[in-house]
Amino acid sequence: MRAENRLLPDWFNRVRSGQIRLPRFQRYEVWGPGEVTSLLESVLRGLPAGATLILEVGDDEKFASRQMNGAPAPSERCNEHLLDGQQRLTALWKSLYALYDDRTYFVYYKNDEEHEGRQTPYIYGQARWWRDGVRHPVWCDDPREVHQRGYMPVSLLAPDSSIFREIRKWCDVATEADLAASRDLEDVILSLRDNVMQYNLPYLSLPAATPPDVALDVFIKLNTTSVKLSSFDIVVAKFEDQTGQSLRQLASQLTNEVPQIERYLEPEEMILSVATMREDYAPTQANYQRLDLKRLSRQWPDLIAGVNWTLKLLEDEGIFDAARLPTIAVMPVLAALYAEIPAPLKPDSEGRELVRKYLWRAFLTRRYENSVASRSLQDLRGLRRVLSGHGDESAVPIFDEDQFPLPTVEELMLAGWPKRRDTFARGILAVALKAGGHDLVDNERATANHVRLRDYHHLFPFALLTGDGQMPGSETYCALNCALLTWETNRILSAKEPLFYFRDGAKRSKVNPHAIRDRLVTHLIPVEELSVGGYSQIKDKDDRAEKIRVDYQNFLRARANLLLDPIHALCEGKNWPGDRLPAKEEVAAAG
Repeated sequence: MRAENRLLPDWFNRVRSGQIRLPRFQRYEVWGPGEVTSLLESVLRGLPAGATLILEVGDDEKFASRQMNGAPAPSERCNEHLLDGQQRLTALWKSLYALYDDRTYFVYYKNDEEHEGRQTPYIYGQARWWRDGVRHPVWCDDPREVHQRGYMPVSLLAPDSSIFREIRKWCDVATEADLAASRDLEDVILSLRDNVMQYNLPYLSLPAATPPDVALDVFIKLNTTSVKLSSFDIVVAKFEDQTGQSLRQLASQLTNEVPQIERYLEPEEMILSVATMREDYAPTQANYQRLDLKRLSRQWPDLIAGVNWTLKLLEDEGIFDAARLPTIAVMPVLAALYAEIPAPLKPDSEGRELVRKYLWRAFLTRRYENSVASRSLQDLRGLRRVLSGHGDESAVPIFDEDQFPLPTVEELMLAGWPKRRDTFARGILAVALKAGGHDLVDNERATANHVRLRDYHHLFPFALLTGDGQMPGSETYCALNCALLTWETNRILSAKEPLFYFRDGAKRSKVNPHAIRDRLVTHLIPVEELSVGGYSQIKDKDDRAEKIRVDYQNFLRARANLLLDPIHALCEGKNWPGDRLPAKEEVAAAG
């Protein structure tokens, strides 16, 4: 194995020509906007993004291969397999060539948070959607409006020689033909583009003679293990030296006293994050090394109390484990905030309303899509000021609805599958669980124990949408088409029309079909829009597909509208649904 340097333009030339491809056993693209944003910021600031791993290809490819997502058809033979680095290279390729359907990325400058007077490039990713044949929001495609917001399209930074004319044209339109302003803006863009052109993404190279089993072994080890000491390992050593206590034993104490923590995250991670935030540091690897470990030892009982309170709060709000937690960022914030909450407010009242408002806005806005560590610290500081009486809610950045608005119907309809690590999608599922989420078979309300028995089910069946509906599978995996249910289904059931699918499933589980409607409503599911069908009676397959697609979109929109009031109530700190669910009214309205 040897180490080599390679500039980003060279990587892109190889992707474009097909000289470098992915072995077929590689997983598909999984990065979300947060990871893409962070990587782009690293490139523009000249920060390292790690090394990749390639396997040289000789006369024959050892593994079946495929092109990277978004790459054109290959024009040359493959001479490299990318074993590690797919997510990074795909993110750079698709963002710089504007290939994301649901997101457009922009670069802007602002004052560095740690170095006063220095301007640092940041990335903003704007969600996109189509409506009536128009891509929204339309300002993203208007250079004047983009420029007025202080943004520049990341796509103008592509390491492509044909981009120069496009850059000049964009600058002219953005500045409304002000020649001097246009050239100044062009200089800024070209300077940023130089950062992209000069960015080095190094790689480790396995020779073509490497046996396939060895290459696979290296791939697995590189992606699953690390020989470096973790931050916790380093802090453990320092803690014992300074206090004479074992931090590992204290971590075990935390697990014993608050066993439910293991459902959410590793106790070690929670300890370091809460400790740093209690000392008014952002929870980063560097700040873990700055901890006052003697102070941590003295305040250990408070830390345990804060963690315990946080987990009880999450359970009360219907967030039962890591798989359902939209963002881990809220946990150290709340646990660190606990010490600031006046004793009379700890069980409920104004203190609970404030933290509930914070919690749900963290789940249902884009606040924690990037810069999570610094943003969570800023929010903690603001919440502290409110609780201490030294500030109002305007001091809490996450409550700024101009910067972090609540979701629209269109954004709800675009949210991905909640089983994946998608904050927004999990936030939508969390609202449904907060509504009650009674199971269709045993009518059990969603609880920490019961929710682990459930699976992620398509409300409009996958087989129906991709079969007769002629839809790509990706369009079926959205949060609004998902509910957590218990029963096992089979291919016969999964191809049914939506409500028949549930009725048959209930029949197989010996459940009264009339109870299905009541239980579906506790998931905030519009039963009327789910009670569609008659597709088998439509003889023309294209007409049948169109009817299915229209019914599916109507269902998604209806469910999105049904979610708006709960989302707004929760994000205002209300104890929704309180004493009443709208189940009976919804069922009556559905017939």
